[in-house]
This record gives sequence, C-alpha cells and structure tokens, in this order.
Amino acid sequence: MRRAVVADIHGNLSALEAVASDIARRGVDMVVHAGDLALIGARPAEVLDRISDLCWSGIVGNTDELLWRPDQLTHQLQQAPKLKPLLRLLFETYAPATIERLGEQRIANLQSLPMQLRLDGVVLVHATPGNLWRAPMPTATEEELEDSYRALGAPLVIYGHIHRPFVSRLDGLTVANAGSVGLPWNGDPRASYLLVDDDRAEIVRVDYDIEGEIAALRASGYPDHRRISEMLRRGRFVPVPER
Repeated sequence: MRRAVVADIHGNLSALEAVASDIARRGVDMVVHAGDLALIGARPAEVLDRISDLCWSGIVGNTDELLWRPDQLTHQLQQAPKLKPLLRLLFETYAPATIERLGEQRIANLQSLPMQLRLDGVVLVHATPGNLWRAPMPTATEEELEDSYRALGAPLVIYGHIHRPFVSRLDGLTVANAGSVGLPWNGDPRASYLLVDDDRAEIVRVDYDIEGEIAALRASGYPDHRRISEMLRRGRFVPVPER
C-alpha cells in the first residue's frame, strides 16, 4: 500500500493545495496527517475544511491542543524557560486569533483527534509517545531515536513537530520525520511530506505559491504576519524578539 504522511500545515492553504495535488497524481492509497493544522497561518478554517473534504484522518499536535488547553502555558514555561517569548506568542497572541477564525465546531473536531495512529507496521505520533511538545531533532543520535521510539514496537515510526524532514534507518527500525507542509524550517521553503511504500519512507518536496500565501497572510490581519512571512520565504525559523 502506498501512503502519504503530511504534518504541520499551520493554516497555509496554498501549500496544502499544492501537496494535495502532488499526492493525487502519485496514486496514493491513503493520506494521514500528524497534527498542527491551524495555528500560525492565514486560513486555519479553510485548511481544516479542506482536510475534511479530502477525508484525511490524523492525530492531534501541540498547537492544536493549546487552543483548548491554555493551562499548558505555565507547564511549558517551566519545562522550557528559554522559549518564553515563543510560548507567550503561541498561547497569548496566535491562539486567540486562531480560535476566532475557527469557531467552536472545528475546535471540537480537533479535540476528537487521537494522539497516535497505528497503520499496518507504521506508527504515527506528533512528537514523541505521550508528549506533544518534545521530539528529537535530525541530528539526534541513534540512541536518542531508539529511546524515543523503539518501545512502540513498529518497524517504521513517523512524526512531525520539528518542521525538518529526515529518514533514519536503524537496526530493525526506521524513524522518519515528515517535515512541514506549511512552515518548513530546514532552509528549503518548499512544502514537505512523506511518501511511504510498506515500511520505506521517502521525503517529497513540493513548490507552491509562497508570495501568494504571504499576500493572503497580510490581508487576513493575522498577528505577527511579517515574521511569519519571513519564515515562509526563508524556510527557516525566525526567533521571536523579547518583549
């Protein structure tokens, strides 16, 4: 069976449509998503509605959950105090703007998503099992990847969250990251997803209309649009200024 895994769309409808078109032409049998669908983008409602139209199943991400878990801010600040500017931006600025655009029913639909999916030898998580906020980077050692994912008992584990795609083949275990459809951070601004044949995973990059999405972002009135636009153009994370 040929499957596609998409992750971290972040309200970027232009990137989503380009990836959906690319997937359709490849004869994929099933598409699943690894969460982080709405926050940090111009058209979160349109993205969720499109995923529903496409009948893509998936799991919840950390920026999905924070929409109904504002209490997580205190905990995350304790866990990662150096990320205070980013965390406060996510919870106190992006979340209200995204909630206003989504409405209650779409948020309820996000709340119904599981934290993990098992699909015939493949396990999909957003970050690590039981934790939506912490995940290994592409530079992680084999030991780190083993410690994080071996206990899931699957030959292939796929996750998102870090916005940087990679495939690492260990002894009896492949760990892959789907990268990000809507907000890549590895220096390549093209949308990213994974194509999976049995237990083999391949990174796919897709061009999309970045400037068109930036224009939509600016017109939407979404907060922090200048910094988000810079990330879209550069394909890299841009630090949040102290405030």
